Amino acid sequence: MGAKRIVVHMGAAKDITRRYAMEISTQTVKRALEELDNAGLGDVTICLETMGKINQMGTIEEVMELCCMDERLLPTVDFGHLNSRMQGALKTEDDFEHIIKYMEKKIGRERVDKFHAHFSKIEYTKAGEKKHLTFADEQYGPDYEPLALALARDNLAPTIICESAGTQ
Repeated sequence: MGAKRIVVHMGAAKDITRRYAMEISTQTVKRALEELDNAGLGDVTICLETMGKINQMGTIEEVMELCCMDERLLPTVDFGHLNSRMQGALKTEDDFEHIIKYMEKKIGRERVDKFHAHFSKIEYTKAGEKKHLTFADEQYGPDYEPLALALARDNLAPTIICESAGTQ
């Protein structure tokens, strides 16, 4: 297909500890990188996605832990998912800036410059993500403007994919 990036989910931690699930994810990602190399696709980047449900693997910390393993790993920061996990905490430019600076601390500015992102407003419950919404929704967030301001302030240009319900 000619893709240079593939976005993957880390899985769930049902019936096992999160630490054991991370061990499985670590080994799986290592094997995936080896398979890419064996297939002559060593230039493909694997983008590990933050997830929106509490029982899923994919906190920003978990994603960044794996991204530290290899330069060919980038985070896919799904800001709607993070907002759902954080019960609506992504509200201000500084809230988004905190995530960006955390990533920069973990994988460096050069890789943060080109991170992958998903964005949509998402309805959530105490279990996290419930369903994707349109940008017209006013009850749930996050709002795009504070993210855009944080990205502009840091002069970043990530790939951002809209995942809004029915209005992509």
